[in-house]
Amino acid sequence: MNYEYKKILTIQDISCVGQCSLTVALPILSACGMETAILPSAVLSTHTAGFSGFTFRDLTDDMPAIIEHWRREKISFDCIYTGYLGSIKQVGYVKDILDTMGKEGSVRVVDPAFADNGKLYPIFNDEYVAAMRTLLPSSDILVPNISEACFLSGMEYKESYDEAYIDGLLSALVKLGASTVVLTGVGYEPNMTGVVVYENGKKSYYPHRRIAKGCHGTGDVYASAFTGALLRGHSAYDAAKIAADYTVICIENTQGDADHWYGVKFETALPELIKML
Repeated sequence: MNYEYKKILTIQDISCVGQCSLTVALPILSACGMETAILPSAVLSTHTAGFSGFTFRDLTDDMPAIIEHWRREKISFDCIYTGYLGSIKQVGYVKDILDTMGKEGSVRVVDPAFADNGKLYPIFNDEYVAAMRTLLPSSDILVPNISEACFLSGMEYKESYDEAYIDGLLSALVKLGASTVVLTGVGYEPNMTGVVVYENGKKSYYPHRRIAKGCHGTGDVYASAFTGALLRGHSAYDAAKIAADYTVICIENTQGDADHWYGVKFETALPELIKML
């Protein structure tokens, strides 16, 4: 083993079926060679996009006792990576974890996971967005899509934009306290998308092919692969590139299977991710 074995905590929900959130994060981070601890924010029978009648159990009230037990056991983490959080109260608990439970030199990655296509997910509102803004100063790396960046910054969402618009989003997020921003889904041409990494005042762009048919859960796949690559010692830009290439392969491996509409076959591409690392 020629890399440093590290302990990651990821905080997000468990959708038992649907290939998103913790059911994606845990195997991807483990494949990256990291010990992965979890703090579930909720348990759902399936994710909420396309399924009906799903079950939902909110775990907000369980979180304080879990956190307190970890503190008694003096457990801390090399990386804390947050995804979908189900309530404003959970955001408060997560801020406390980000501020107090990292080891010296730990990395804190925040994926806002509350909006897409210019719209908030149905359970969220402006009050939730305001709460999420409080996490930015407690993060080292923010991984939003353009919709989330717009809600956090207060800028208007646009389907068509130029580089100056993206620069404005990045600048606004940094002013709110984000140290490094990895902005996903940035495309200046019809058949291309990509990732912009803004770090230490420097902006880098990695473009890649856009696959027209989107898939549920790819944001979680991306953020998990990014975090795993980062912890393996890659720079933020290289980790962003690896995660983008991996996510594209996951989507490609799912194309043509009409029965697999609820997520991507990320497992089939894990050998490719390991090679990239």
